[in-house]
Amino acid sequence: MGTVSLRRVYEPAPEGAFRILVDRIWPRGVSKEKAGVDLWLKEVGPSTDLRKWFGHDPERFDEFARRYREELRGSEALEQLKEAVREHEKVELVYSAHDEEHNQAVVLQEILRAGR
Repeated sequence: MGTVSLRRVYEPAPEGAFRILVDRIWPRGVSKEKAGVDLWLKEVGPSTDLRKWFGHDPERFDEFARRYREELRGSEALEQLKEAVREHEKVELVYSAHDEEHNQAVVLQEILRAGR
């Protein structure tokens, strides 16, 4: 299994990484070309209800992470993500949130690391 790193979609794409967008909604103001995304797994993003409840409030992050993990349990999209990580040496989970420590990509990275 390769390495899994995180990067905001607004930052330049590095060479050699397989980039997976993990947002349910396409990021505002970013063209598909500029995003440099190899795979968009929108179904692996948090549900609209959970995303709205969280509202990117850091104080709600632990509960968000718990609920998000629950949503992902048995998810076909999560299995697709795991498969992509197995197939590529360098994977980058790409997201649009401003907060780099409290977002779904952080939770997904933890899930992937725990599953190794």
